[in-house]
Amino acid sequence: MSGPADRHAFVKPPRAARQPKVDTWHGVELVDDYAWLKASNWQEVMREPSVLDPDIRAYLDAENAYCEAQLAETLPLQDDLFREMRGRLKEDDASVPAPDGPYAYYTGFVAGGQYPVVRRQARTGGSEVVLLDGNREAEGKPYWDLGGFQHSPDHRLLAYASDDKGSELYTIRLRDLATGQDLPDSIPDTRGGVVWANDSKTLFYVRLDDHHRPLLVYRHVVGTPVEDDVLVYAETDVGFYVAIASTQSSRFVLIEAHDHQTSEVHLIDADAPLALPVVVEPRQIGHEYSVEHHGDKLVITTNSEGAEDFRICEAPIATPAMANWREIMPHRPGCLILDTVLYRDHMVRLERENGLPRIVVRQLADASEHVIAFPEEAYSLGISPGYEFDTTTQRFVYSSMTTPAETYDYDMQARTRVLRKRQQIPSGHNPVDYVTRRLYAPTADGETVPVSILHHKSTPLDGSAPVLLYGYGAYGISIPASFSTTRLSLVDRGFIYAIAHVRGGKDKGYRWYTDGKLARKVHTFTDFIAAGEYLVAQGLTQRGRIVANGGSAGGMLMGVVANMAPDLFLGIIADVPFVDVLNTMLDKDLPLTPPEWPEWGNPITRRDEFEIIHAYSPYENVEAKPYPHIFAYGGLTDPRVTYWEPAKWVARLRERNTSDNLILLKINMEAGHGGASGRYEQLREMAADYAFALKIAGLAAEPVRQKERAA
Repeated sequence: MSGPADRHAFVKPPRAARQPKVDTWHGVELVDDYAWLKASNWQEVMREPSVLDPDIRAYLDAENAYCEAQLAETLPLQDDLFREMRGRLKEDDASVPAPDGPYAYYTGFVAGGQYPVVRRQARTGGSEVVLLDGNREAEGKPYWDLGGFQHSPDHRLLAYASDDKGSELYTIRLRDLATGQDLPDSIPDTRGGVVWANDSKTLFYVRLDDHHRPLLVYRHVVGTPVEDDVLVYAETDVGFYVAIASTQSSRFVLIEAHDHQTSEVHLIDADAPLALPVVVEPRQIGHEYSVEHHGDKLVITTNSEGAEDFRICEAPIATPAMANWREIMPHRPGCLILDTVLYRDHMVRLERENGLPRIVVRQLADASEHVIAFPEEAYSLGISPGYEFDTTTQRFVYSSMTTPAETYDYDMQARTRVLRKRQQIPSGHNPVDYVTRRLYAPTADGETVPVSILHHKSTPLDGSAPVLLYGYGAYGISIPASFSTTRLSLVDRGFIYAIAHVRGGKDKGYRWYTDGKLARKVHTFTDFIAAGEYLVAQGLTQRGRIVANGGSAGGMLMGVVANMAPDLFLGIIADVPFVDVLNTMLDKDLPLTPPEWPEWGNPITRRDEFEIIHAYSPYENVEAKPYPHIFAYGGLTDPRVTYWEPAKWVARLRERNTSDNLILLKINMEAGHGGASGRYEQLREMAADYAFALKIAGLAAEPVRQKERAA
């Protein structure tokens, strides 16, 4: 593989035509030379990609061809990376069966299969039965995604949803599990999930409106025409989205309306599916709450009364309003309640304190509690409630950056655990070959940013190693320090892998989120830069030896830090990057724009919020300066971060960049936000990312353990 110096001497990059579009907002003139890359019929393109404007398609094809040419020399490396990554996947892997009445349900894969297979077997054991084979459903389709599935309470039907464009327009179908045949019922344009009523013939689902927004809850009765489905709930505020769920007890169907700072829950009695929804507590801006059920009470996790990291209350079912809430678990500042599950005799909560998660089990009879925790410096922990309410078993999954995922069944009464599954790495994995650490990078305003580190034990820590630094920092989403089979290929070749747990997530409590949004959004960017500079200061790497990586809102982070500190980074890998923030937030007709205003601000009505976004929006702030290597990825049918965002950004970067570093764009013409749908094709996309990182770092293609064996 050649070094970075001769990488693109013989191929001319595409140049997008400049067609200035001028708009004025709050007295500020915005000139967008590449607005034409946004298809006027983008909603139609989501459903049928072939109708894309030929000029736009020609430009995207040219960018794809240029990207392919520039990475052609890495194809043998990509193949090696792909084989390694695939070799770490158990081909016929399956989840641990989840019991429900007479059966246990689980998903898995078959050897060589790209898509999940849904199965069940009798709870007492015996032969398994295939309920849905994703590989068969996906035959002949360039894209196929199983959005969700749920069996009926009587175990006779399976409702499942699939999308064959990547545009997240899921069609729900019903399968008769006795015959294996689908019923005539076919419900298009849904969000994908369903909730069954207890009669096993009524189900609820969310339909998208004409702007691709999940705002409408419908009720369908099995065997009746879909056009006769009843509208149960219609959200009138386009800034809110709607989701459906059920309580662990299966007593209530939950209709949850929410944006990024406010929620409102409506209940439907699952034993009386024709009943009208009943609101628990009307929405109040800034109030977030979730609802569970136990006996004659609702159990509510809420941030009311200043409980920034949430508290838990209970209320009578008959009078559920906040005036009747009684606190049963007080707020503890700095200890964030992430999830609450109710069983017949226990309440389980997943919480995070000092950046690390733990599980707390409460005995409902006497309110006594005990904790499930782990000793590693950094790890990931999640709970899996399963289907049943009358159980003493809590399932959880543990992993760390060196420890593959372990699934445990924990007996909440006996306080004992049983290992049900340890993630298998067929090609082999020895945790002692790797080192994981948790560092804390100081910031200019006195905070410390947690940074999770993974490296091979033989990697020199003298500053010579390159770092791949990952970040996200939005919506309160925390990035776990979990195990990944793919990143080992990068670490085995001498990279240090690091996760910067920046503000905008909830890694250090809810305050960590609010301190990285709206007017304080800049903290997300400066935290990421501080993390990179701290790794340099600690002697782990050098300035200009860091490859930054982030996707979606994390891709926006990539665009900003490329503008703010280009010399800190060797390269930027931006996956489906939200880089045209200002123009997107000014377009109220895009699917995600109104619900995003509480996260970023509303630049249409608020001049101050316009100025905040304008000051950092990556596309607006591309300047004539030397940029690092950049590899941007998008999906043509992506409804979340539309394809024209990375396309416009790359066009402007190529126009203004004064370095000779690579600026690459790849648009998947047959996929959306999540990229390729098959599990192996997803690995090929990851292999391309890592090959780009290794190429610009000039690292040898051979992994360290192969070199050790040769020695």
